[in-house]
Amino acid sequence: MALNKVDLCGVDTSKLPVLTSAEMKKLFERIAAGDETAREEFVGGNLRLVLSVVQRFAGRGEMMDDLFQVGCIGLMKSIDNFDTTLGVRFSTYAVPMIIGEIRRYLRDNNAIRVSRSLRDIAYKAMQAREKLGAQLGQEPTVRQIAESLDLKEEDVVMALDAIQEPMSLNEPINRDNGDALYVMDQIRDESGGEEEWARSLALRNAMDRLSERERKIVRMRFFGGCTQMEVAEEIGISQAQVSRLEKTALQHMRKYV
Repeated sequence: MALNKVDLCGVDTSKLPVLTSAEMKKLFERIAAGDETAREEFVGGNLRLVLSVVQRFAGRGEMMDDLFQVGCIGLMKSIDNFDTTLGVRFSTYAVPMIIGEIRRYLRDNNAIRVSRSLRDIAYKAMQAREKLGAQLGQEPTVRQIAESLDLKEEDVVMALDAIQEPMSLNEPINRDNGDALYVMDQIRDESGGEEEWARSLALRNAMDRLSERERKIVRMRFFGGCTQMEVAEEIGISQAQVSRLEKTALQHMRKYV
């Protein structure tokens, strides 16, 4: 058995194929011509992308098989709505759509289920935090809490995170001088090193050059996983206007990313 084998929905993820940009382009041409076989091939070639997104939601009490299936729905919606003329990488467009689909599933299925063991650890950690805070006269560190409970620091952090209410990436956390700072503005992926940091900086710079309405459309579409119709209803304009503004914004951003 392969060391990295993980079965989700009966799929051996260690054997999932990865499509090159050239292969994707050819498949999109066939899909546009109505080739259902090409669509199936494209879905199969992007299941690793779904898996990478689903792994972000691990440890939240949901069945990974269920999240994988929901993520696949987001993938298929991305394929159906992707505009190849905009010059945007498919993964850049699809990831927010997949995340949005999973978040809607979690929201519609009420609170995220947390295992009893995690809840027990979280409640003990909160009690220990209050007790240590009173003793020390200040907020205790995670290490101090973990040592008092004879647990690993990562177990305490995971348990406390698990009982937190999920927060939208579009949740405003600061409104100084009328300019809202959103949760997604504070999120940074450390795994990509300087290259990812530079790309993130370029993306933010490109976003800053958009109008307020264009920024909101881009955030809702590509970070919030909203459809053009949902954006239109939120902003109060037609879907055609959203489509036009989105296309203009992406064309403008490509000059700086």
